Amino acid sequence: MSCYKYWGKLEEIAEKLSSYGDLDKYGNSELDDINIDEIIEILDDVEIIAHDKTIDFDSAKHILDDEKMNRALKLIRKFYVYIGARLETENALKILESDNPKETLDSFHFYDRYIGLIENESQLAKFNEDKTFVFLGSGPLPLTLIMFNMVFGCKCIGIEQLPEVAELSRKVLKRLELDDIEIVVGDETTIKDLDYDILMVAALAEPKDRVFANIWEYVDEKTPVIYRTYTGMRAILYSPVLDKDTRGFHKEVMMLPSGKTNNTSVLIRKIE
Repeated sequence: MSCYKYWGKLEEIAEKLSSYGDLDKYGNSELDDINIDEIIEILDDVEIIAHDKTIDFDSAKHILDDEKMNRALKLIRKFYVYIGARLETENALKILESDNPKETLDSFHFYDRYIGLIENESQLAKFNEDKTFVFLGSGPLPLTLIMFNMVFGCKCIGIEQLPEVAELSRKVLKRLELDDIEIVVGDETTIKDLDYDILMVAALAEPKDRVFANIWEYVDEKTPVIYRTYTGMRAILYSPVLDKDTRGFHKEVMMLPSGKTNNTSVLIRKIE
């Protein structure tokens, strides 16, 4: 089915978002004063388009590559980053105040989607209690680390650039009594000082070319590197990892999302 049927709707959503002013990843937006349920309604409108199974990858490229849609996509992608950060931060703060922190974690808006995502990614590498797993870009609510630790028992290390975000996630982990998960402040170059068996790169880790270039410098050829990206119409949510970003790596397996999960997960390994 043609993706052109959504052009008007995407422009309408972008126009609405532009009325809220600049969208900041961790707040300072006029959206901060709007009830989260109203914000999720906008997200739902976007995801209906992103999850349309009738639009194939080639058709989706007509929107993604069109200059006229560039402004709309920029606003929608900024909104997607904003709401993800807001939902994570709000859930993290609720966990700190909760009498039942695990139940509060389970109430996270995207929790069920992570279950499918983790199932996909567990097929890309051998996660178990003997492995150490590093996640680059762990954020305020390190749910990826939490789930891999709880399901597979592996030791987990998160790397987060912002000290205040890293500190919030440490408090969350302490509240959940997850002592086998560590959060360090840094960027992708931090991996040179860590011992690990599996490396994963968050979908929102930026800039892609620098991130993967530095990973190539410090990772060996045997270590599985998994990255999250967006494919097909889901790429309206966030700009995908490009082939040029992962120069020097061999792409081994790609796991496409199902249901409402947004991320495609890709396994690569370094080549000389």
